[in-house]
Amino acid sequence: MADPGVNASLTPQPGHLYVVATPIGNLADLTERARAILAQVDLVACEDTRTTGVMLHRFGLHKELVPYHEHNETEAAERLAEAVALGKSVAVVSDAGTPGLSDPGFRLVRACRRRQLPVVPVPGPSALVAVLSAAGLPTNGFLFAGFLPAKSAARIAFLQKYRDFDYTLALYESCHRIDKFAAEIVETLGPDRVVCIAKEVTKLHETFFVGLSSEVLARLGKASLKGEFVVLVAPKDFTL
Repeated sequence: MADPGVNASLTPQPGHLYVVATPIGNLADLTERARAILAQVDLVACEDTRTTGVMLHRFGLHKELVPYHEHNETEAAERLAEAVALGKSVAVVSDAGTPGLSDPGFRLVRACRRRQLPVVPVPGPSALVAVLSAAGLPTNGFLFAGFLPAKSAARIAFLQKYRDFDYTLALYESCHRIDKFAAEIVETLGPDRVVCIAKEVTKLHETFFVGLSSEVLARLGKASLKGEFVVLVAPKDFTL
């Protein structure tokens, strides 16, 4: 009979893939379950072995790390899925947050599903969900579009396509383009569209810029643009 004091969900099982969310900034956000799974799996697949290695070291964990990133994702997904099929327990992580959301993870999960192998989510931090929860914009429905193309024309075309969308638009943007993208929102959707631009969520310099797009653009012009950004655009008729 199993020990009633033992939480079976904290023990990885052979032949299982675990999709493990890791902190997006504040290391205290690593869940108890995530830490337990990472401590015990046979392999940890990660974007950058150095980044993940530093995080694991902070928690006293020393694991075999397998590079799994955008440049080797297709080939590595098949090798890792085969390892799961042979009975290994494998965790996949991204550099920060939940794997598969604009980060590597999808192809490995798909490879395991094709083999009918168990895939177990170990939920936790997500920049997208964190900003949606704290922005004050509608969350009854939203469209997550990840990172838009680097070219301005493509970003403007996206905004024009969803100008009258009934739900919140959610996107990621880099520090190199956030000011340009904010200006494109003003130009394309108008100065009175309600937006939220959040940077460095859960980190020391976490900042939420929430308000009319023209006001947020002005505030961005006076702020440091270093860091990672999440952008939310409210439906057309929404007011704060």
